[in-house]
Amino acid sequence: MSPASETEPAYALAFETSSAMGDVALGLGDRVLATRRLSAPRRHAVEFLPTVAALCAEQGVSVWDVGFVFVSAGPGSFTGLRIGMTAARSVTLATGAPVVKVPTLDVIAQNALDAADVPDRVAVLLDAKRKRVYASTFVRENGVYRAEAEPIEVEPAAFLADRLSAGSGGAVLGEGVEYHQEAVASSGWRVLPSGLSPPRAETVYRLGREMAARGAFTDRSAMVPTYVRLPEAEEKWNQANKS
Repeated sequence: MSPASETEPAYALAFETSSAMGDVALGLGDRVLATRRLSAPRRHAVEFLPTVAALCAEQGVSVWDVGFVFVSAGPGSFTGLRIGMTAARSVTLATGAPVVKVPTLDVIAQNALDAADVPDRVAVLLDAKRKRVYASTFVRENGVYRAEAEPIEVEPAAFLADRLSAGSGGAVLGEGVEYHQEAVASSGWRVLPSGLSPPRAETVYRLGREMAARGAFTDRSAMVPTYVRLPEAEEKWNQANKS
């Protein structure tokens, strides 16, 4: 069977592997049909592909029925991102389905829409180790948070002081909040509940469809995660081979 026709609603898979817990969503057109989460943190290498297969089997969908793949692109867990990207590449190479890389911080930002008092502006922080974070800010427009700039690696207190100004109705979320509590607390901005921090595959699906409608597909040869900073192994290799 060939991939789904572009003139009909197509099944799509959405992969989220940037965080400690990974999950996958399967949808048809604008509907998410089902999601599945890994059984425990950091089980991507063992469980992710079997989870994808189980979800498709549960819904009676063959890989050949998949017309699109949406994948959370990072920044985030180096290992998790590589697994998600490899899975996405495997499906697209097998089926010819186009792929969309969805920025992970954009995915997390949308969780703020579920807050009791929805903020106008949010900052998303992910721990980057070395007392730093991957971060970006977003503004709510027409019911969606839009990024104000590309994610950067930065010291959290400096970022919050620079990007969030008093009176802008801002709030902070992301797993980096837990790792940098003192910097976040001193910023004076509202911290959203920790339950809103994990990225969700269903949000990858929704944002991926929106990007696909704009033609924002990724060339299969450019299927690499958005790291912001080089993986530590590459940094050490570069340091050792400066000459």
